[in-house]
Amino acid sequence: MFGKAKETWLVVGLGNPGKEYVRSRHNCGFRALDILADKLGCKVDKGKFQGLYGQCTYEGRKLLLLKPLTFMNLSGRSVVQLSAYFNVPPQQIIVLFDDISLEPGRLRIRPDGSAGGHNGIKSVICELGSQSFPRVKIGVGAKPTPEYDLADWVLSSFSAQEEKALVPALERAADAALCIISHGISEAANRFNASK
Repeated sequence: MFGKAKETWLVVGLGNPGKEYVRSRHNCGFRALDILADKLGCKVDKGKFQGLYGQCTYEGRKLLLLKPLTFMNLSGRSVVQLSAYFNVPPQQIIVLFDDISLEPGRLRIRPDGSAGGHNGIKSVICELGSQSFPRVKIGVGAKPTPEYDLADWVLSSFSAQEEKALVPALERAADAALCIISHGISEAANRFNASK
């Protein structure tokens, strides 16, 4: 097993299962987690805890990577099951997810906070009973008009120009998660919040 909880981190990418959602705005968490898994040589292919997960080590720490397969609004069920099994405290659970308040290409690192209207984060907070988990927000752009349906927007695909800005941001989101683990949330925020 994994040893002491202080040695164990969990990185969660939020998204929806299914081919039709792969390139949607809502699936940036999944995509960033895939990049992180590639960097670490970690296969996220074990089906349990209502998700797919993998395990590896990073700088001597035990690291778990998780994609909840519950669909976005119930993501917390998968997170709480896996974190309880491996005894990972909320402060060592990093969540990667989409944020419509940031333009594509931007990241925002936060140590805690409310759901900000994001149903996946709302579910994680509800199931963990805590807001005190680090998160890496990945910009996906605001709705084109206030009347535009939010669900339709987050399930839509990126334009070619947006995708061009997004791809390096997904890479940096993966790096930001590792920076949080290695150097702490403040250092990660200083490095990744400022610019594209």
